[in-house]
Amino acid sequence: MDYAVRNIYGKINNKKASVSVPASKSIAARAVLIAALAEGESTLTGARFSEDCQTVVNCLKALGIPVEIKGDTVKITGCGGKLPLSYAEINVGSAGTAARFLPALLAFQNGKFKVDCSEQMKRRPVESLIKSLERLGAKFFFLEKKNAFPFIIDGAKNVSDEIEIDINQSSQFLSALLISSVCAGKTMKIKALGNHGLDYVNITLNIMKSFGAEISEDSGIYSVYGGYTAQNYIIEPDVSAACYFYAANKILGSDISVKDMPAETSQGDLKFINLLKTFNGGTINMRDFSDQALTLAAISPYLEQPTEIYGIAHVRGQECDRIKAIVYNLNLMGVKCEERADGVKIYPSQPKPANIETFGDHRVAMSFALTGLRADGIVIKNAEVCSKTFKDYFSVLDEVCTKLTL
Repeated sequence: MDYAVRNIYGKINNKKASVSVPASKSIAARAVLIAALAEGESTLTGARFSEDCQTVVNCLKALGIPVEIKGDTVKITGCGGKLPLSYAEINVGSAGTAARFLPALLAFQNGKFKVDCSEQMKRRPVESLIKSLERLGAKFFFLEKKNAFPFIIDGAKNVSDEIEIDINQSSQFLSALLISSVCAGKTMKIKALGNHGLDYVNITLNIMKSFGAEISEDSGIYSVYGGYTAQNYIIEPDVSAACYFYAANKILGSDISVKDMPAETSQGDLKFINLLKTFNGGTINMRDFSDQALTLAAISPYLEQPTEIYGIAHVRGQECDRIKAIVYNLNLMGVKCEERADGVKIYPSQPKPANIETFGDHRVAMSFALTGLRADGIVIKNAEVCSKTFKDYFSVLDEVCTKLTL
């Protein structure tokens, strides 16, 4: 599906509009997995699931966990840390959270499990996590390439109680180990090596504590003990999804609000919303909220000063090489930009008509739609990729454009 973006700049008659966004993918995926490992039945509300979160749910069902979904309410009967099956096959698709979190869970189980995935996921880095799980005591049998999906994992028979994990490529590796470490039945010490923003790790820790786990941290070494007990848990809206509409406000002068946005949140992309209040070009380190690097790049042509984004070298290993995706599409639109090893510099200009290449990446599709709100002839190719995190994004964007221009 190709999506032709409406240029509504200068056509706004009503600045105010409100939108609903999916549940936080980061919170939902963590809460679902933790509830699956808890004792008893948990109820999660506000669960407007993205495709990624549905993938986590599907995998848990395949592993024998009862999950019932009615509207935005999910009931999960936990297994108390021990899966009911000793063999199962799951497919994590292109869902990064499922691909990082579920192998860690399986490494703590007594059984063998086959983990398959999409072609895209086979190319994404996971070696650091695999190496740590091997040191934990799990065994891997790789079905195609070494240290990559797909594979069969044989859970650790005697789990090591101390483990290190390199988080340079992704903090999800650390979150994966933290969440499932309660399955060890003893105190686990996890040492984080490398440098990466820890906002998403803090989300993990907060949810773990909400479900009863006991955690302490000292100089990058996390001690985890106790288990999870079932809870009634409310999932926040996704701040990452909300960011697109606040970015639209920045370049349109509109006042789009997101329903049920919490006044306070541990979601790290709130930093981007706060940045937009004063930022009009300049140099910015986006390492701690790199999911929004594409969003900022997409609106940078309309800012007063050149924008230099740095600290995001790791996004080259996500759904696509996001730095190259930025440069490729800005060049298509005739926008001057310079690729850097860990970022990009973008110069103000008026984008020209172009067919945006999404490279199978949901954030490329959603971000460059913003550019088209203020430029003629911007078409998003293969726009359906946004279903990974926000299935109705383009329908919501259409509705917003209509409300603003009535």
